[in-house]
Amino acid sequence: MRIRFTKMQGAGNDFVVLDETRGLLGLTAADYRFLADRHFGVGADQILSVRAAPTPDVDFEYVIHNADGGEVEQCGNGSRCFVRFVLEQGLTQKNTVRVKVHGGVITLHELPDGQVKVDMGEPVLDLQRIPFNPAHASSVNEQALLWRLALGEQHAAVAVVSMGNPHAVMAVADVEQAPVASLGPLIEHHAAFPNRVNAGFMQIVSRSQIKLRVFERGSGETLACGTGACAAVVAGIRLGLLDSQVQVQTRGGVLMIEWQGAGQPVFMTGPANTVFSGEMEITR
Repeated sequence: MRIRFTKMQGAGNDFVVLDETRGLLGLTAADYRFLADRHFGVGADQILSVRAAPTPDVDFEYVIHNADGGEVEQCGNGSRCFVRFVLEQGLTQKNTVRVKVHGGVITLHELPDGQVKVDMGEPVLDLQRIPFNPAHASSVNEQALLWRLALGEQHAAVAVVSMGNPHAVMAVADVEQAPVASLGPLIEHHAAFPNRVNAGFMQIVSRSQIKLRVFERGSGETLACGTGACAAVVAGIRLGLLDSQVQVQTRGGVLMIEWQGAGQPVFMTGPANTVFSGEMEITR
């Protein structure tokens, strides 16, 4: 089967984007893994499938698959690439679109400077909805803002939050020296997270700036993670360490995150760029 695709990136987090607005391609988990493979396929952290609106109250739907072929609920950097894709492909003339994702509905705005601002919705802090099982961890403080995880012979104190997908965020003194490669997989597969989890390593530079690395479930460390940036800022604000507007420096670029507190949505602003388009044969 021959398919058309577009390669895109947002702050270095890269995607293969597929247009399924006129019909589903019927790809399998193996097909997604093939497309994401950096040696034999196109190469990407995630595959984004753009689909027609399932209900009248949204403009589109899109589905996200990680490099391992598994479907996930949300992708912040991917959502920015999504709106750039539908505009460039002439699928909409709107600069603001509402999109259904597995984790809910998000609103995307293309700004005059070419940046894309995303209303990511309210963060999920209810442990059952994240989901997080506290029976496999111990609370570090009375407010249960931090949870201690046993990781073999090591421990990590993490804040848990969902931005449509689950995140565990830990503070580190130096993000460049953080044990992302070793602790990331242990946190991802920890028993406290029944659906696995994205592991964030956050260095606080000031009350308005952090540095962040994220080990994403099913993909490994990526150059940037939009939902991870949102989760890290929410965690830092709840811990009293950050202000309501924070610049997040990732290895792939800068994201701006805003959160005014409980009951309010998180806003993320950042770049989205097309790299190239092409066609590829998928053999089965």
